[in-house]
Amino acid sequence: MQRLWPPVQDGEPSGPLSDTDLEQLYAYPDQLSGPWVQANFVSSADGAVTVSDRSEGLSHPADKRIFALGRELADVVLVGAGTVKAENYRGVRSNAARAERRLARGLAEVPPIAVVTGRCTIRPDGPLFTDTLVPPIVITTENAPVERRAALTDAGAEVLVAGEHAVDLEAALALLDERGLRRINCEGGPHLFATLVAQDRVDQLCLTLAPLLAGAGADRIVAGLAAPEPRAMRLESLLHEDGFTMLRYRRAGHDPDDPG
Repeated sequence: MQRLWPPVQDGEPSGPLSDTDLEQLYAYPDQLSGPWVQANFVSSADGAVTVSDRSEGLSHPADKRIFALGRELADVVLVGAGTVKAENYRGVRSNAARAERRLARGLAEVPPIAVVTGRCTIRPDGPLFTDTLVPPIVITTENAPVERRAALTDAGAEVLVAGEHAVDLEAALALLDERGLRRINCEGGPHLFATLVAQDRVDQLCLTLAPLLAGAGADRIVAGLAAPEPRAMRLESLLHEDGFTMLRYRRAGHDPDDPG
């Protein structure tokens, strides 16, 4: 994987990026005082977020490397229920080296997955519960059926209520913050991301562009709730491998060294 932006300066290595190089590029700000949300997506060159209803057809080892790094640096992985079902989500994988690196950063050995689901529609016997090292967090509403909430609790989830009829993402982020989960890595789907964009809660977007034209039919990386106005972002890095382009944008006007 090569860095195209920012340009290599005198004294900097110009060859392939090491794991340490990537960790430095993609690190969260230090000493956060509140939730800081990164979104992680892959799309085709013409904007499709899936091929045959899954993101796997757009992926590449370089993209998977960035995807895994997003999880490794985060306190929690945030994802919508639709993506959990479509991608057959399991718990975050770990090994001794990853756990050691996370502990050295002051993080838990494995980040939990927090699922946004207004009606608690995820299955308590699914791999998110049965194939995981840590139990998931379920963020739902007061109007979610009581029996579904109870079933997810019985399966091991911590069920959090944020909102009455629809999940209030501001309240959800505050609940995660109360638990010390401030480095938030959102993996979709498009409706959850659209709501974060509309509420101006996206601090960083990591977007991989696949060299593929998928044609009409698939969603974009945002779908649903419209933002009241465009959100300005600033290009922070651009990486390249085998025709795949890894873009990283931060909120315009946001100082990377400002922990707020």
